[in-house]
Amino acid sequence: MSIEIEKKSESFAENVVDDDFKLLTADARKAGERALVRKLDRRLMPTAVFIYILNYIDRVAVTAAKLQGLDQDLGLSDVQYETILAVLYATYCPAQVPSNMVLGYISRPSIYIGACVVAWGLTSAMTGVTTNFTGIIVCRIFIGLPEAAFYPGIMYLLSRWYTRKELAARSAWFYCGLLISNAFGSLIAAGILARMQGVLGLAAWRWLFYIEGAITMFFGFMTMWLLPDFPHNTRWLNAAERRLAQVRLAEDAGEADKDSDDVTIYDGLVLAIKDPKTIIFMFISCSQLLGLSYINFFPTLTQTLGFGTTVTFLMAAPPWIFASICCVLGAWHADKTGERFFHIAGWWWVVILGYIISLSTMATGGRYFSLFLMTTGYCGFALTLAWVSNAIPRPPAKRSVAMGLVNGFGNLGNLMGSYVWSSSWGPQYHQSMIIALCGLVLSTALSFLMRWILIKENKHMDAVEKDLMEGPGRERIEEAARLEGITFEEAVKRRKSFRYLY
Repeated sequence: MSIEIEKKSESFAENVVDDDFKLLTADARKAGERALVRKLDRRLMPTAVFIYILNYIDRVAVTAAKLQGLDQDLGLSDVQYETILAVLYATYCPAQVPSNMVLGYISRPSIYIGACVVAWGLTSAMTGVTTNFTGIIVCRIFIGLPEAAFYPGIMYLLSRWYTRKELAARSAWFYCGLLISNAFGSLIAAGILARMQGVLGLAAWRWLFYIEGAITMFFGFMTMWLLPDFPHNTRWLNAAERRLAQVRLAEDAGEADKDSDDVTIYDGLVLAIKDPKTIIFMFISCSQLLGLSYINFFPTLTQTLGFGTTVTFLMAAPPWIFASICCVLGAWHADKTGERFFHIAGWWWVVILGYIISLSTMATGGRYFSLFLMTTGYCGFALTLAWVSNAIPRPPAKRSVAMGLVNGFGNLGNLMGSYVWSSSWGPQYHQSMIIALCGLVLSTALSFLMRWILIKENKHMDAVEKDLMEGPGRERIEEAARLEGITFEEAVKRRKSFRYLY
């Protein structure tokens, strides 16, 4: 009897091993990989996009509410209103680094990110209760904390699932959530503000916060079920799919996409800060977002065309729809070619052209056309963290912190931008546009420097390939070999195919 049980156990173990590796065979590999990517695209990407739509609708609802009397009802001065916009970044920026450190350490990012979505939805809804400057300032401070987990967190999660040449397109699809929210968020705001004034004795702008906050909270709970965790522990993938997900990432980088047992989240912070690429990317992101900081004032810029509130909201939508299309097409081509610099900086040059047009004329047609050009700048920003992930790929703890640092420090550009677009400079906003234009020139110069560094590092890797059999990278290459079921020598050979994308 014991011999028979032992044989059954051995047979069961063999079947489990076979199931784990069945998608790694030559016949099943390509079809299995396509099916895995499609499953991720159907579940991860729509969830991320919809959360981003809610994220930015909640964040910029205050700008829409201003057009319906928020500042008058709360007795806000121009400086106080600008402070309300800026103070969010006082918590949003510094919280991104510890948030991404936590995200790289915990095992269930779906629960963590979902809880943060619920938290900022609740805080957004409470904004509708405020009656003075102090109350709304408190809400804006606290909404920045849970929001800090979202954008760099999702970008890090995408980098744990998609290869280098898949990541740009997915980053763009994800970032379309922001662009779409600027388009349809304005339409939603227009509908609420036009129809809810006086309902239950409340101002329409209060209903805007209540309704949008409640929707966000509901979807936050859904997010906990919809999002994946990591390739080794996602509940809605079977064992074979989980192993395939790990192997394809290991092949893409030539080493396992996991941290060594002795690498802590603090080690990731030290590694990221010591890498000069992280610092350069931080300033690229900051100067870039200063150059694109018009986004928080887009309804105000559209209002300078001279139309009423509802028409202004309606006219604010087409430029962002146009930017969404450009974003997806640009990212698709970036993935196809593997090029990064021109696919990012090129869009900033289009924005600079838009600023030049706006500086040259106040004619309605020219000014509105310039708004279309200005929105395309976010097609470049959509690929920035994808480029960070490509340039600082391993170990994951370092990549996670680097992405948090870049996006967190970068949003200081938005904080500064909150004061750049002063209403006292309107309706021309010439001073604002000149400052923003200079920010884009600086980000272009820094990006060109990054491109040069990555080209130089690729050449260095060409020169030292023969040393791959030794050194601190050996452990991760051995782990990749184990996951793929190949020899160490074969893993070294695959490792040679990795190069930075620039």
